[in-house]
This record gives sequence, structure tokens and C-alpha cells, in this order.
Amino acid sequence: MKNPELILSREFRGDCRWIFSIAALLVLIVLLSPSAFSQNDKVQVIVTKGQEKVRIAVADFKASNADPGNAPLLTTFNQVLFSDLQNAGIFDVVSKSFNPLDSPGSPQDVKLDAWGNPPTNAAMLTFGNLGVSGGQLAVYGWLYDVKNTVAPQVLGKQYREDATPENARLIAHRFADEIIFRLGGGIPGVAESKIVFVSNRTGTKEIWEMDYDGFGEHAITHLGSIALSPRISPDSSRIAFVELGKRGVNIRMYSLDLNRLVSFPPIGGTTISPAWAPDGLHLAFSSSRTGDPEIYVSTADGGDVKRVTESHGPDVSPVWNPKTGAQIAWVSGRTGLPQIYTMESDGTNVQRMTDGGYAVSPSWSPDGQWLTFAWKRNYGPGIPGGQDIYLMDVASKQWSQLTHDTGNNDFPSWSPDGRHIVFQSSRSGTTEIWTMLADGTEQHQLTRSGQNTQPNWSWK
Repeated sequence: MKNPELILSREFRGDCRWIFSIAALLVLIVLLSPSAFSQNDKVQVIVTKGQEKVRIAVADFKASNADPGNAPLLTTFNQVLFSDLQNAGIFDVVSKSFNPLDSPGSPQDVKLDAWGNPPTNAAMLTFGNLGVSGGQLAVYGWLYDVKNTVAPQVLGKQYREDATPENARLIAHRFADEIIFRLGGGIPGVAESKIVFVSNRTGTKEIWEMDYDGFGEHAITHLGSIALSPRISPDSSRIAFVELGKRGVNIRMYSLDLNRLVSFPPIGGTTISPAWAPDGLHLAFSSSRTGDPEIYVSTADGGDVKRVTESHGPDVSPVWNPKTGAQIAWVSGRTGLPQIYTMESDGTNVQRMTDGGYAVSPSWSPDGQWLTFAWKRNYGPGIPGGQDIYLMDVASKQWSQLTHDTGNNDFPSWSPDGRHIVFQSSRSGTTEIWTMLADGTEQHQLTRSGQNTQPNWSWK
């Protein structure tokens, strides 16, 4: 195969131009659709799930003893806990400048009036203490309903780990997730979740992993070739990805439990775009084994391969409905420029979701209600406007724009709680990983070294 990276690199950026005719590229498609209107009111409830934001005060945890190792771990813990609750999207987090000067370290120190009245005006308060002893880190944390003077305690937790900065972060994430679960409608938080992505910072494109907030970036693969399109399995034990190597373009499998590559058979042709079914027992992918790129489904070990699309024009980038496992969304060029389609997992009931422009990189929300994808609504030579991230209600096909002409934005991926989206963007001058709430607000850059692309959020 001649120069596979050149042939495929655009597809892996979510830009499938290499598989569409020159004539199609010259077509100007202006989207004029009855579904093309803002549904911002409906989109905003994705994050809060229809509940009002809870006003919560986050008191700095206190040292429980005089150990000199307390100070740096306290700083880390307090920063991470505040950030996690602020990033959750379901809280109105009180600025620490409004907190009373005397922060409680234990329940007997709490003065509810001081936190429930102006200027703090909190409905909920979290507080606690941290201490190092004998190389162990002990943390005690509480969540109080400030308005309940009879039985204010909502949550009380204790944690013990080795005294390291990493464990201070881990405990803060766990406590934050407990609070989010209790006050966010029983939906687990994402503070302990992971994001995998592609980075070239070591000189070649490898698969990397980081915490949801961008901390702890580290390389997973060290192939020295070209690794692309990482996808984490539902149980977080494996990563399926694509390698452009000496043996062609194939799906590879990496075990996070074993910290090494595990076998996955070559499918034939150019095989790309792996996607896990929610049962963790099946993969969908695109392969040109019969000539035209089509969508196939196999078992997780690459067996029992079944073709589920059969149409002239490339079919790529499948993604399963994570709620039901019964539908697949994907990108097809069967009508010219790439569009988003859905179908049953056996290939029946094909429906076109986008009706113009240049639409790629679908990702399905955990509740099965929404698709997010990258879209150039007005596409053609000399047409202004970048590629932005959009959200679509699957049932009605109504959409909302989440990013607005800030570079090229691509590869959106849902968080497991359905409240956040991670994506790549070129707005900073280089392609980096960003996150935002699922209504398009609170957009933050996560990576800052090298070029970083194709993020995928873990299932839990």
C-alpha cells in the first residue's frame, strides 16, 4: 500500500475528503431545513437534568495534626475538590472569597448560620480534615444541608491511602463523585474517569491517557509507528485503536490490565474506526476488505465478522447507541459529501440524520437521546466558517450548535455522565484537547504540549 498515512490522515481528522470525488468537493450545500433552529432551552437541561443548580460552599479542609507532610497534600486536595465540583455543571459553587474566615474541620466546628446567610448564602456545605501519619494519608469529609438545623448531615466519608500527591488527588476525586452522586439525581460523577487520545509529543503518533481534568498525561503505546482512533472498552480494560504500520492499516488491541498489546486478527483491506458495543463483547469498524469501505461487526476478539452496510460510497466512523446497543450511527458518503446516518446494528432501518454540509465524527450520548458530531453546515470552495461541534436530538433531528467559529473542532466524545463533551480544536494555533459542558458552555483546554487529537472518554 502506497503511503498509507497520506491516504488516511484526513479521514482520521474527521475530514473524509480523500474518499469523495472532486466533483462533490465543488458542490455548495447550504442547509435550509425545518429542523435547523436553536433548541437551547432543551439543550440546557442535558447538564442539570431539569434540576436547579445547587448552591454549594466548599470549605478548605484543615490539617488534623502537625505533620509537615500535610501542607502540600492539603493544597492539592483542596484545589482538586473545588475544581471537581465546579466542573460538574450542576452546582453554583460559592466563591471562596465569600466563605466565613473560620472554616470547620469537623462537625462540632460547623456554624450553619454563618454559611447559610449572606454573603455565602449556601444551601450545601462540604468540609473536613486531612492528616499524614506513618506514611498514611487519612481524610475525613462531610456534606451538610445548611438549611436543615435538625439533621444537617447528608454525607460522611473517610478515606485512607499512602501519603502521595496522586492519592490526595484520587481521594478528592472520590469525595467529589460521592457529592455529585448524592446531589445530582443519582448519576455518578466523572472525576475518576479517563480520556485517551493521540499525541505526537514523543515524535510519533501514540496513544496517550489522562485524567478527565487533563492531569497525569502519559503514553500508553510506544510503537514508533502511527497509532490512531483509540476507543476504551466499556470495562476500561482494553483500548482498541488503529495502527498504520508495515503490515498495512489494521485494528490493534492494548490491554490496560496487562500493560501490553494483545492479539487481534487482521480483518483484511484497510480496517479503521473501531467502536465498542456497550456489552463489551462486540466491535464495529470500517473495512475495505471487499473493495468499498463498509461497516462490519465482529466479536471483541475479531471473530464472526459480519457486514452490515452495502452501498456505493465509503462508510466509516461507526458508534453504538450505548443505552440499547441496538443501533449504530456512522458516516457515509453514499450521496456525495459525508453525512451522519443511523441504523439498527444488523444494518436495517437506515436513516439519514444530517441533510447537507459536511458532517463527520458522531458520538452517541449515554442515554441514547443525543448525537454530537462535527459539522461544516456551509461547505464549498471559499465558503467562510469553520468546522464546529453540534448536538442533535435523535428522535426529532433538531440540532443546536455548541462551538462557534473557533478554529476547526472535531472528534467529540461524551462523558459517562452525559453532562460533558471532550473534543479536539485548533483554536489555540495547534490542535489540542478541550472539554465543555454538553450545552456548549464552560469550554476549557486540557492539553498544551505537542499536537493532541481524537479524544475518547471512558465509559465510567
